[in-house]
Amino acid sequence: MMDDSTQAQKERRVGERWRAAYAVNPAASRGRLIAEHPSATRSEFQRDRDRIIHSTAFRRLAHKTQVFLYHEGDHFRSRLTHTIEVAQIARSLARALGLDEDLAEALALAHDLGHTPFGHTGEDALDDCMRAYGGFDHNAQTLRIVTRLERRYALFDGLNLTWETLEGLVKHNGPMLDTDGKPTGRYRDRGVPRAILEYDARHPLELARFASAEAQVATIADDIAYDAHDIDDGTRSGLLDDQNLREVRFLAALLDEIESQTPDLPAPRLVNELVRRVITRFVEDVIIESRARIGVLAPRSADDIRAAASSIAGFSAPFQETDRDIKRLLFRRVYRDEKVMQMRAEADGILRDLFAHFFSAPHHMPAEWGEGLDDADAARRARRIADYIAGMTDRYAAAEHARLTGRNPASGEMR
Repeated sequence: MMDDSTQAQKERRVGERWRAAYAVNPAASRGRLIAEHPSATRSEFQRDRDRIIHSTAFRRLAHKTQVFLYHEGDHFRSRLTHTIEVAQIARSLARALGLDEDLAEALALAHDLGHTPFGHTGEDALDDCMRAYGGFDHNAQTLRIVTRLERRYALFDGLNLTWETLEGLVKHNGPMLDTDGKPTGRYRDRGVPRAILEYDARHPLELARFASAEAQVATIADDIAYDAHDIDDGTRSGLLDDQNLREVRFLAALLDEIESQTPDLPAPRLVNELVRRVITRFVEDVIIESRARIGVLAPRSADDIRAAASSIAGFSAPFQETDRDIKRLLFRRVYRDEKVMQMRAEADGILRDLFAHFFSAPHHMPAEWGEGLDDADAARRARRIADYIAGMTDRYAAAEHARLTGRNPASGEMR
């Protein structure tokens, strides 16, 4: 038996912190699809986090759009900066709730790996192109990346992440099946993506249960980051101003508070202070609300969280309404702005053109992607093309489009 001093040394060595009984314990991980020797210096979830950070898909996030295309300016968020902000918030929430911070961080860092170039516009376009072949879902694409498409390691494809990280990536929005095994939530109408079902058949992820509390705080951190940074980027772009922001009562109150404490603050500092306080208030609300839900549930293990009837991480009712108010403002003033809609139309055209071109001429893709597709069935060809396009950065997609068509929609120029 390990004595207390030896246990303490082990925990210091792998960087462990105090965890609540309902937190996921890396020492009790359900393991990896392909067994590996444990690390002498890192917990299982620290190892997952490091593999995600060193992946090719993670690096590409630096040049993938959030709302504004790359050529609009250097100060707008990319998928990478958004991801880093989500990870910071997720760690803060996990620490306050006694969860495993490393698992929460790993999930936050990986949650957007499956996104296409050009943000949600790119996903919508690719999904439509793939309609006859099972569609395109960025959540399923993330799973394909970390289990198949990354090719860095000698003994396996993908990143060979732990079961807990994979379940969190797949189920971060809640159960995908009901108790009768029928698709639920966002998958009710179209069904669970084939990639997820195929992987689940090999390595069951308990699709009818909630994911861990760590996955749940990573998801709510994503919501908080979106609200805050789209306010910031919307203001930088000139699409939001003080008057627009005051359409949301919560933001108006924060602006009044800031102006009373620091009058005559220059506009950039005022917005930065507003964003900082938005994040703080939302994080504080999630901590209070989640602690209350945990108190009612009284979970004694991570499996008690998974078996619960509802999520334990979330906003209180007033902040749920505030979140909706902010999203309605952003939708009205930013996402549906004429200039943004024009950028969306250009991006949509680029991805549709690329898909159509590669479908008719797969040999125009790099050899590792196009090889063997000339005689492949349509579904296999389409999925390989979707994998290739989804992995592109905004810049690469635009450059490939210009090379293949002689047109550059982003600049309005013809080659």
